[in-house]
Amino acid sequence: MQEIIVLGADGRMGRALIEAVIDTDGVTLKGAVVQSDSQFVGFDAGELIGRPKLDVKIGTDLQACVNANSVIIDFTAPEATLQHLEITKTVGCKIVIGTTGFNEQQLKSVADYQQSVRAVMAGNFSVGVNLTLQLLRMAASIIGHSSDIEIIEAHHRHKVDAPSGTALMMGDAVAGALNAKLKDVGVFSREGITGAREKGSIGFSAIRGGDIVGEHTVMFASEGERVEISHKASSRQTFARGAVRAAMWLAEKNESGIFDMEDVLGFAKK
Repeated sequence: MQEIIVLGADGRMGRALIEAVIDTDGVTLKGAVVQSDSQFVGFDAGELIGRPKLDVKIGTDLQACVNANSVIIDFTAPEATLQHLEITKTVGCKIVIGTTGFNEQQLKSVADYQQSVRAVMAGNFSVGVNLTLQLLRMAASIIGHSSDIEIIEAHHRHKVDAPSGTALMMGDAVAGALNAKLKDVGVFSREGITGAREKGSIGFSAIRGGDIVGEHTVMFASEGERVEISHKASSRQTFARGAVRAAMWLAEKNESGIFDMEDVLGFAKK
């Protein structure tokens, strides 16, 4: 039985992860960790999600419950995730990272662990989203050079980063299919007199409001027609189940590396 530790257990995603773990055969919840100022410290993890007690107390010390056989699932914040990677390296356990909002320097710091940890890191763990990435690469390779490309994403009012990690994944997939780098062609804000749209650019728009779980549309607009590829999530369980699937896949990996959800799903990579 694979032991899993959920970080950020008192957040919306953390609760969804706890549910996904206890509803999945072959895995068990070993620990649930929150920040020290959480009102849920000491609660039973089952009570936190409205289920029967699991005899797993919500704590604040990851190192107190982790061991070399654990898989950590981390949907927290960039600064915290870097600390958790160091613990992963020291203990020899494995980690699934769903944290988004990393800056360029932080991503370089994550990459430094490539040879010393076993991790899966993705901006989105939904199977449907990762299938969408494959479709976007195909569309971009066929019509991308003759289209204006825009990425529109919508999330709940509490999301703190924009564009979303998923939107950036989609932008990377499209840019890669066009033999470009997103940092060179991405347009992340428009205001005032912007001038005509630059050919080859990929525009981003972010919507924040209500309780929207996650919606993403990539638009390929050309003269006389428009192709839109969309993914809409109605429940965080979509992401949570994907993260648990990644944890189970990672548990069988022995070589070091930072893998992604497309590795987990066995999609061919160019």
